[in-house]
Amino acid sequence: MSSPQMIFRVLLLLAGLLGAAGVALAAAASHGGDTRLLGSASAMCLAHAPVLLGLYLAQNRLRTALPAGLLLGLGTLLFTADLLMRHFTENGAFPLAAPSGGLLMIGGWLMLALGAFFPVQNQRN
Repeated sequence: MSSPQMIFRVLLLLAGLLGAAGVALAAAASHGGDTRLLGSASAMCLAHAPVLLGLYLAQNRLRTALPAGLLLGLGTLLFTADLLMRHFTENGAFPLAAPSGGLLMIGGWLMLALGAFFPVQNQRN
């Protein structure tokens, strides 16, 4: 299996884990947790999990799928981890972790948009 194929499988795994985490975090927030932190973490997970799934499915049709998925996945993990650390330990992961994760996510969305300018040639089976 080539390295890009393995990374796409990791993105698919991450999509499922982020989706599950998003639902669990929403439940935790609604049952007495810090709705500001847990709700934000849930929203980020639930917003980006389907996008990672879509990038996995579009890997042969979108040239920017891999870099967009990496940026979105890493950014979501970093952002969410920082919010969870703040909730459970009252300290963030490291200074500027959440904004760094946010910038990675923004970069991922922009990379996805750049895909409009780099069409993949039709492949015939």
